[in-house]
Amino acid sequence: MKKPPGSALALHQEGDLNSNIELLHSLFPTSDLTIKKALFGEEKGIIAYVNSIVKEEKIDQFATDILEYKESIYQYLYSHTTVTKKIEEIERSILEGKSVCFINGEIHAFLFSAEEFPERPFSPPSIDNSIKGLKISFVETIHSNLALLRRLIQSRDLLFKETKIGKENKSIATLAYLDGVVNSELVSQIESKLSTITFDTILNSNQIAQMLEKYPFSLFPQLVTTERPDIAAEAIQKGKVVIVLDHSSEVIILPGSFISFFKSIDDSSSRPVIAFFTFFLRVIALFITLYLPGIYISIVSFNYDVVPLKLIISIGESRANVPFDPLVEAFIMELTLEMLREAAIRLPTPISTTVGVVGGIVIGQSAVQAGIVSNIMVIVVAITAISSFIIPNYDMATSLRILRFPIMIMASIFGLIGIIASTMIIIGHGLKLSSYNESYTQPFSPMSFKQLKNKYQNSALSILLKHHITSQKKRK
Repeated sequence: MKKPPGSALALHQEGDLNSNIELLHSLFPTSDLTIKKALFGEEKGIIAYVNSIVKEEKIDQFATDILEYKESIYQYLYSHTTVTKKIEEIERSILEGKSVCFINGEIHAFLFSAEEFPERPFSPPSIDNSIKGLKISFVETIHSNLALLRRLIQSRDLLFKETKIGKENKSIATLAYLDGVVNSELVSQIESKLSTITFDTILNSNQIAQMLEKYPFSLFPQLVTTERPDIAAEAIQKGKVVIVLDHSSEVIILPGSFISFFKSIDDSSSRPVIAFFTFFLRVIALFITLYLPGIYISIVSFNYDVVPLKLIISIGESRANVPFDPLVEAFIMELTLEMLREAAIRLPTPISTTVGVVGGIVIGQSAVQAGIVSNIMVIVVAITAISSFIIPNYDMATSLRILRFPIMIMASIFGLIGIIASTMIIIGHGLKLSSYNESYTQPFSPMSFKQLKNKYQNSALSILLKHHITSQKKRK
């Protein structure tokens, strides 16, 4: 039987207790709804709640406090609870872990907090690993995550703005930003965009991130998601907005830019020269991840005259017994690598390590001995895989791995010209992208040497100092 909508129901006009009990059963035809009968002085009443998300000791203490209260029980209830007659508010409150109290002959319902949701302790980050950063990550409880941000940014200018998203099963999302640093128009745009989300159930921040992107079908992620509170705090200090979603262990940082996906929290904790060197390694890894298999295909198929003769002879000897076209050879190895990578993610940790290492060695060696692929191809794929691991953001690394497949196809058809054409298409697409009125390719386009320099200095201290000075001027 379909559950009647809350708008079609109402509390009994004379406060009949049995009618209100029937109302609760029609709202929540579930086995974890508990209705306890209680005696409040001389009045009969009930306390109703969903037992899977409350702490029953709080409910027992509430009933005991009423019995021990020497004045009128209604005086206690009106001063210690939320009073309502709205069915929608009662339904929402019970689902949020609150309890509802009905008294025979009373036309109002009394709501009080007794929630206790499952919560795991803080743990080290499992995705965004760092050497010098904090050894703690966000959890699935929004209040704990906001407390982490408060601990890192101890300023009264750190503001939280709560909003509810979704149609029926509303999720709580909180915007965190630094007043006086953030662009107020950016906050308004984000709030407006969140209000358009009508999905019934939001399970994690990555779902919201896809809805907030202006170009959802682009391979490039336009918003950064992270499980690290120090990355989120640094982004807030730089004038960005962080969206913290309840029941999600990752937060969303916006606006995003292409270069922000190559930034690690270790960069802000390292000397400028070291930070620039690691950034330079990531840039090299970017080009290797995208182009190395395509360059190998173009050299073997078309442009063998651009490499030294001895290297061509070595490649030719390696491919002498390979029956496949270079593109097919590359696809076999790349798809095998992707399957091994996916298997390593899904399997338990002890087994995944074995599958990743042993599987790669055995399959690669066996493929070479069987004459399916060449030694050079195995080396190319191995270097490409290592390069993709250097990219600090998982979403961006995945996008680049996918992009290299069309580049390989273009290289097999047009050679180096195909690689150049692919690069022009990628650059043109990147220049078209934007994230909340900010260019996706900044600070390269439009070019800003000052922004580029600040990104790889010890910027956290300078940002805090700048914010302190700005705040002092604003308060004066």
